[in-house]
Amino acid sequence: MIELALIGIGTGSPGHLTREGIAAMADADLILIPAKGDDKADLADLRRALCQQVLASPPPLAVFDMPARDAADGYRQGVEAWHDAIAERWEQVIRAHGAIRPALLVWGDPSLYDSTLRIAERVARRLPLNLRVIPGITAIQALCAAHAIPLNAVAAPVLITTGRRIRDHGWPGTVDRLVVMLDGECSFQSLDSEGLHIWWGAFLGMPNQILIRGPLPEVAGHILETRARARAQHGWIMDIYLLERCRSR
Repeated sequence: MIELALIGIGTGSPGHLTREGIAAMADADLILIPAKGDDKADLADLRRALCQQVLASPPPLAVFDMPARDAADGYRQGVEAWHDAIAERWEQVIRAHGAIRPALLVWGDPSLYDSTLRIAERVARRLPLNLRVIPGITAIQALCAAHAIPLNAVAAPVLITTGRRIRDHGWPGTVDRLVVMLDGECSFQSLDSEGLHIWWGAFLGMPNQILIRGPLPEVAGHILETRARARAQHGWIMDIYLLERCRSR
């Protein structure tokens, strides 16, 4: 039986790794490192650097190319086919190395807007697999900590959603705070910004962390310019934001 560990590694800082996560890395006989092309080579390099920094004797690292996603047949169908292709790639790497205790380092936490667990379910249909999940610091935690703010208002709910949902459906009517993830389009532009406050962050936990906060009408342009400049400089960007709607009293 193969024991696959999915290890949440936080948002880029070695300090985000838990003792449980480090122990699972040390116990692995292979660590899978996904490569997403030259423009996102930093992500693979960060995973390599984490292994070198926290492990006295890292296990072998297997770098593999991530399949490209094709949305020609629609978003859902494209994602399903993409996950199938990634699962097949995992299987190939595990078999090629004869790994019994492989591990995959997952950005943030495997449970939150991440498809690693769904892909692992596909791998389990191909290989005799037991799954172990080690939680990590989420981008939401890192954002709130960086801005030194609580996630929720007193006794109030928070909705975690995506940029696509904001663009397609607008602001949900039942909550006054939204955490928006997976938003490459800066979808806050599709909202009526009057009365909205934003806490935005990119590269959270890294030396190049960027933070912007304030009334959305005042800082939206600054966020757009800063994000575009940072993405051009690094070739990639990971960002997240919290929006609050201030109701008139």
